[in-house]
Amino acid sequence: MTLRVRVIPRARVNKVEELGADSLKAHLTAPAQDNKANKALIELLADYYGVKKKQVSIVRGEKSRDKVVEIIMGR
Repeated sequence: MTLRVRVIPRARVNKVEELGADSLKAHLTAPAQDNKANKALIELLADYYGVKKKQVSIVRGEKSRDKVVEIIMGR
C-alpha cells in the first residue's frame, strides 16, 4: 500500500488523520532534525496499521513535509 503523508513536526501529540483513501496527515511530537521525525513517523504508522516497523518505508520526501510512504501488509 502506498500513501501520501503530510507531516506536522513538533505537534502536541502523536496522531494520524485520514484525509482521503490514500492520504494522511501525521502529527508528530518529534522535531524535524537529525531524522527524528522520520523515525517517529515510521513508528506511528507501524502502530496505526498494526505492522512491524521494518514493513514501513519512506519512498519519497525524506527531507520534506510531504512524503510518499509504502506499507507492506500481511507478513
